[in-house]
Amino acid sequence: MTRARMPRPHEVAAARRDPRLLRALRERRQDDAWRTKGTCRSVDPETFFPAPNEPADAAVALCRTCEVQGSCLAWALEAGDYHGVWGGTTPRERRAMLVAWRSEVQPDPDAADEAGPPVRDRLLALVPLS
Repeated sequence: MTRARMPRPHEVAAARRDPRLLRALRERRQDDAWRTKGTCRSVDPETFFPAPNEPADAAVALCRTCEVQGSCLAWALEAGDYHGVWGGTTPRERRAMLVAWRSEVQPDPDAADEAGPPVRDRLLALVPLS
């Protein structure tokens, strides 16, 4: 398994202008039922999780025709999902978008309360102090 590199400044600058990211910002939390409306519901899920050496072109093409592409991408960026194709983007594209996303979107305090403590705090609670 290879370690993902941090996006370069020019990649982040391009991500800030990407129409998919701009759509995700507009459609963020606009449709809570987006998963039930996705084009992906009628396709084998493996299509959206190609092996690292396989192209993701088929999944990206399907996403381009989907009406909930923005909501899907917004979810992936909020969740920090780095695997598979979400909202018509590859993991590499989303890493650059995530930097831009975090500078544009303020965390929702209500969502944090529902999710419980941050992952780091939950992991530290599992480590015995000795």
